[in-house]
Amino acid sequence: MTTYTVGYLVGSLASDSINRTLSKALIRLAPPRLELTEIPIGELPLYSRDYDAEYPPAGRELKEALAAVDAVLFVTPEYNRSIPGALKNAIDWASRPRGSNSFARKPSAVIGASTGKIGTAVAQQSLRSVLSFCNSPQMNAPEAYIQFTPGLIDDDGRVTVESTEGFLRTYMAEFDAFIERVLAVLPPEG
Repeated sequence: MTTYTVGYLVGSLASDSINRTLSKALIRLAPPRLELTEIPIGELPLYSRDYDAEYPPAGRELKEALAAVDAVLFVTPEYNRSIPGALKNAIDWASRPRGSNSFARKPSAVIGASTGKIGTAVAQQSLRSVLSFCNSPQMNAPEAYIQFTPGLIDDDGRVTVESTEGFLRTYMAEFDAFIERVLAVLPPEG
């Protein structure tokens, strides 16, 4: 059985982020052959093409972390009906300099939690547009807009609502199958 490494990016920098809590549940519910590791984005300076000639350490570390994984999972909140600035900044760093886009041909999926009833639907659509431009094959179904209520996920990543746990387990199983399909037809370059 092939093992796939999945780097996940949490779009929120908040220490008590509900999306970080969601990521713990996703790790717990993922099929055994998915090895998830967080790719941190909090130390990146604001991207400028002035850095393209010589990336700072945080930019190099981001690109190296993305190169080391088979797929990327975005776990993101919605800020003002779009993706958080920190996440967009990380994507800008990873997709540059021209000709060295870290997302090209790399399978990806998007999920997010919000206290609102529509979850992170609008932010996810915005993120999907950006990932399309970055040539990242995306898992388009199932879509996952999680309304986060108090106690839904405990501090250890255990989901307390059976139907939500089942949905998240299925979501991760679908992502596993998607990664396998994409990498069968688009093996990593290099």
